Amino acid sequence: MFGEIFGLPAHPLLVHFGVVFGPLLIVASVLYALVPVLRKHLGWVVLGLGVAAPAALWFAKLSGENLFQALVDKGYPPQILAQVDLHKDYGDAAAWAGLLLGALSIGLVLFCTSAARKPATSGSKALVYGLSALVVALAVATGYYVFMTGDSGAQAVWGTI
Repeated sequence: MFGEIFGLPAHPLLVHFGVVFGPLLIVASVLYALVPVLRKHLGWVVLGLGVAAPAALWFAKLSGENLFQALVDKGYPPQILAQVDLHKDYGDAAAWAGLLLGALSIGLVLFCTSAARKPATSGSKALVYGLSALVVALAVATGYYVFMTGDSGAQAVWGTI
């Protein structure tokens, strides 16, 4: 399923969805967490990206694993496989961080939406602050791993030219 699309390797095609939706989730979730006045405008955006971005990152990860195995099967040299393996490690971390960010961002939106219907308590405010801090921390981690995945992939492909 993740090997080829119309006869082309799937990974170089699918990775673009992760490169677009991952950073969009990062920006939208950080804005939602840190700028409460924007929450009514960003709620649906964060919910949609909270599903789309992790899915895109996982599709890129799974297609990358398929491509890596194809390179191994074709007998690529160990130094190239080592570079691709580093890229794969960053991609794994990006997929997991993006999944956690998506889940926590969705949780933050759902909690803020339900909390808006009830009188605010110090406990609910503390939970919003705690969830917001986790979202921002995971956004930073996801951004780092998405960047490092892209950079290591580019180095593996273009670094020897």
